Amino acid sequence: MPEFTYVARKATGEKVTGALAAASRQEVLAILASQSLFPVEIRAETPRRPLTSRRRIPMQLLAITYSQLSDLLRSGVPLLRALDVLRSQTAHPRLAEILSDIHDRVEDGATLGDAMARFEHIFGEMAVSMIRAGGEGGFLEEALARVAEFTETQDDLRRRTVGAMAYPMMLAVVGMLVVTALVLFVVPRFEQLFGRLRERGELPVLTDWLLWASNLPWRWDFWFPWGGAIVGGLIVGGAALWRWLQTEAGRLWRDRLKLRLPVAGGIFLSLSIARFCRVLGTMLRNGVPILRSLQVASESAGNRVLTEAIKKATENIRAGQNLAGPLAASGHFPPIILAMIAVAEESNTLETVLIQIADSLEKRTWRQLDLAVRLLEPVMLLLLAGAVLLVLVGLLYPMFKMSYAL
Repeated sequence: MPEFTYVARKATGEKVTGALAAASRQEVLAILASQSLFPVEIRAETPRRPLTSRRRIPMQLLAITYSQLSDLLRSGVPLLRALDVLRSQTAHPRLAEILSDIHDRVEDGATLGDAMARFEHIFGEMAVSMIRAGGEGGFLEEALARVAEFTETQDDLRRRTVGAMAYPMMLAVVGMLVVTALVLFVVPRFEQLFGRLRERGELPVLTDWLLWASNLPWRWDFWFPWGGAIVGGLIVGGAALWRWLQTEAGRLWRDRLKLRLPVAGGIFLSLSIARFCRVLGTMLRNGVPILRSLQVASESAGNRVLTEAIKKATENIRAGQNLAGPLAASGHFPPIILAMIAVAEESNTLETVLIQIADSLEKRTWRQLDLAVRLLEPVMLLLLAGAVLLVLVGLLYPMFKMSYAL
């Protein structure tokens, strides 16, 4: 039976602490009431069951879970009952364990957003922020539906991207194997043939590099100790970099780098702005104060650079400025979006315009991303052709020189 610790006061105001074994929080309240104690704080101390399953949860399954939970809540089903229904019907063991843990935490008094925050690596920062905002603003059903829609769209895009990249990636793998085989097993056979050109100093630089690269893997004096030290250093450096990227400073650096990438940086920025506008517009439409809405919306942007910029803008808004001005000072919002926000503030239609901005940005960004993926195939083919061409030129050009000399 779960154990609860409590802080309560007697009728005289004296503070009392203790622990009780009870089936639920409501039973603890009943026991304290029978003892003429007024509870101040009740906390479950029962250790949670460890999650035993390590299987990943497909994004499509998460989208279905969000949608079903939203439908159940819209139909008037209590949250605990809805979580219990989803837990009993899912066939995915890890999702069942997670839903069971969330159910227990909600039963102990936690909000749905706080209970899901423990599994942010599963649900994602955006989903947790949206659901937390929905719980605070009284629009949990709509927040869940929005998260389901976004997750499904993201999963569809990922599937299209993987499908579009399958052919060029297969070409890249096969091409790299062919090029590697040429360099390691074919190029060394030409070393004696090119020996006369090397003696005369007429061997092309490209051919000399190819011969050096083809001999390098077979040189034990390189691998011991220099090669082993290089490989070990790369492994240690990669592990250290990965751990640093999990820190707050590392995530900020990674998000800043994502925004600076050619082509992809604009796509990442548009998606983050769309998330921010959608969450902010939804919260304002449901009557949440603008400062609280900005705080939650900044956390759901999905990019820490944009989050920090919005938080700085929030301080200026707290001082009495409008929204468009501080956002413009951040330098991350396009002028056309700032103009729409400024006009919406003057006409008192900010929540509607923000959602329209989010819809427009998402549609435009999906088109850009789809085009970028389509362009990836010819780019991969060009890179593969370039690598093969370098090997061929490095082998054939000296042979042409030798034939001319004869």
